[in-house]
Amino acid sequence: MATGKLLLYAGLSLSLCALGMLAVAMWSDHWYETDARRYRERCRSFSSRRKDPGFIYIPNNSLPLRASRSSAPRWEGKLLLARSRRQLFAISAADECSRRYNSTNTGLWRKCHRLGFDQEMDDHIRKGSILRCSYVKYHYSSGTIPKNLSFNITKTIRQDEWHSLHLRRMTAGFMGMAVAIILFGWLIGVLGCCWDRGLMQYVAGLLFLMGGTFCIISLCTCVAGINFELSRYPRHLYGLSDDIGHGYGWSMFCAWGGLGLTLIAGFFCTLAPSVQPIPRSTCSKSRSENGTVC
Repeated sequence: MATGKLLLYAGLSLSLCALGMLAVAMWSDHWYETDARRYRERCRSFSSRRKDPGFIYIPNNSLPLRASRSSAPRWEGKLLLARSRRQLFAISAADECSRRYNSTNTGLWRKCHRLGFDQEMDDHIRKGSILRCSYVKYHYSSGTIPKNLSFNITKTIRQDEWHSLHLRRMTAGFMGMAVAIILFGWLIGVLGCCWDRGLMQYVAGLLFLMGGTFCIISLCTCVAGINFELSRYPRHLYGLSDDIGHGYGWSMFCAWGGLGLTLIAGFFCTLAPSVQPIPRSTCSKSRSENGTVC
């Protein structure tokens, strides 16, 4: 009896912690982060070069390397890869710097500029000329499609916009359903604990497992949506430069932690009724001769 109660209390406590972690992850803006400081420094150095007639600029990566490629450091290998990519697609440094990248952090509902990463952007935000955060769109808008493109490219971009929109809707929708199901399961589990009903405790565990399944779908579609945005065509409009750092933020890890706690809580709550002893009736078996009915 004590083991079943302990499992039930542990499951309800873990589900409550998971519910809090998922709620924090939903309303925070750090699912995906980018760092464009190295990119902006490279573009500033490119714009500050001498442009007077007769001056020929030779970049360092165009000079012959003394060491072999096998002994070159890791960062030199990345520079060689970026240089070969630019030569293959005929992209110059000026073309790469023509697009403005900012250090941002993105959540389910908003995309914000990261403070302290660009002093010029911080000054504009402080003056109010630029909004720090903008809302993520969950409806289709043709205004985001660039103009003056060919028909085939415009059609591809329009199809990719719809696909990206569906992925964002699935991420937010399944995460909201997961939180609602876990909350409902926690209420059922508390009532089953108060009334000592093993069936209600078992149903609460199943609801926790169902909420965990929805949370898995939401996180997988979120990762798929980010990878899809990075691989969209044309690459020079939707891809990231080689020297821009990007990765998942603490909100994503908070959501994965909430998922783990939800699955453990579901396992505990479904196991709790099975380890509790079955209450036995103290009344003897009914007999027809004495007329007693139990």
